[in-house]
This record gives sequence, structure tokens and C-alpha cells, in this order.
Amino acid sequence: MPHPDNSHQERRSRLEARLNAVQAEQAKRVGGDSHQAMAQGYRFVGEVVGGVFMGAAAGWALDYFTGVTKPWGLIIGLLGGAGLSIFVAVKSAARMQKEALAKAGPLPSVPDDEDED
Repeated sequence: MPHPDNSHQERRSRLEARLNAVQAEQAKRVGGDSHQAMAQGYRFVGEVVGGVFMGAAAGWALDYFTGVTKPWGLIIGLLGGAGLSIFVAVKSAARMQKEALAKAGPLPSVPDDEDED
């Protein structure tokens, strides 16, 4: 008479094997690079939106506490925040591109296609 635990363990081991196969297939379809790229994109959006809001807040605070530059502090803060945040995002993108190129290794050499006529 077979033990009931033995059949349960066999079914469990088959189920775990199927689960591992499905997880391996899913890991192939959704690589870590796509998640990393999406995270970097959200980071850029956050930097730009945050920079604009911080510039606007600084301009508003200047207008509120001084009272002299009423609309111009907010306008200059918005433009300055937008410009600075775009600069930071472009600088970060250039750094990430440099890291990706270094990780990929040297590019293959291609012979020049110059005619010597």
C-alpha cells in the first residue's frame, strides 16, 4: 500500500518543476534591461517635473516674502527651474549612455569605404 505522503510529494515536485519552467520562460520575455530603462525614464520625468515645481516654489516664495517682484519671481522661477531640470536630465542621460557604451564594449571596426581614384 503506497503512502499518501509519497504521491503528494511527487505531485508537488512535478508542480514545482512546471512552476520553475514557467518562471524561467517569463524571465526570458521580461528582462531586467526593460525594467531598468523604464526606471530611468521615470527618473528623468521626476527630475524635470520636480525641477519645474521647485523653481516655481522658489519664485513664488520670492514674490510672497518680498512683495516687490510680484509676477516676475514666479515667471523667472518657472523658467529657471525648467531650464535647470532639463539640463540635469540631459547630463544624466549622457552619463547613462556613456556607462552603457562602456558596458557594451568596443564597437566592431568597419573598413573605410574611400575610393582612391
